[in-house]
Amino acid sequence: MGFWTAWQFLTIFPGPSIKDEKGRGLGSSLPWFPIIGLILGGILLGLDQLFDLFLPPFLNSALILVTLVILTGALHLDGFMDTCDGFTVKTSAADRLKVMADSRVGGFGVAGACCLVLLKFAAIISLPVDLRAVGLLLMPVLARWSVAYAILAFPSARKGGLGDFFKENTGWIMLPIVTIITVGIAVGLLSWIGLVLMAGIWIVTFLIAKGLSTLLGGLTGDTYGAIIELLEVAILIAIVIIGEAGGSSWLDLS
Repeated sequence: MGFWTAWQFLTIFPGPSIKDEKGRGLGSSLPWFPIIGLILGGILLGLDQLFDLFLPPFLNSALILVTLVILTGALHLDGFMDTCDGFTVKTSAADRLKVMADSRVGGFGVAGACCLVLLKFAAIISLPVDLRAVGLLLMPVLARWSVAYAILAFPSARKGGLGDFFKENTGWIMLPIVTIITVGIAVGLLSWIGLVLMAGIWIVTFLIAKGLSTLLGGLTGDTYGAIIELLEVAILIAIVIIGEAGGSSWLDLS
């Protein structure tokens, strides 16, 4: 049940119909977040290898980015835009939440999305050739581990909201489980550098989640999407830096 709940929550793909009136699926879905990320990364890597056979790198990277947006149903990007719109409000947390709940997207949200997509595209095309496969695999894995941490570590901004529902049906025991799974993937792909990368990403996640929680009185479904989007960019940039510093991986498909 947990896998299919995570699958439907994090991707556009349908799953089997599950009756989950008590929310047990949500409670057991968090450990599956990095696994879903790995599946998404595997799809991106497979398409990247295919497109590389007959397309130039520039167009290949653009298609990879568009594919990621499609695979997630643009849900995280929509949350990021709503979060950006919320920051145009300078009055109170309640007013920010009200703006974020509006289905209409404002100019600040559009501008934020353009900047985010530009950065992500630039980071994808800048991935070192010998770390490109690792980057495409680890980006969705670590980003979804990060949001699992944020869900557990920070309060929900709305009573009865998505964060509240998660917290009512899960517990801190899920954090070491999801972290152990993620450590296995990161170390398996990048050795000890994977641990350093995870530590850095955790710091970035904490700072972003703390800032959002302070301004909004907690986190919401929109901010979860924003965290995933921002962390994907941060992870890609970090892997570019690792490559520039001479880091490498056994998974070199160049």
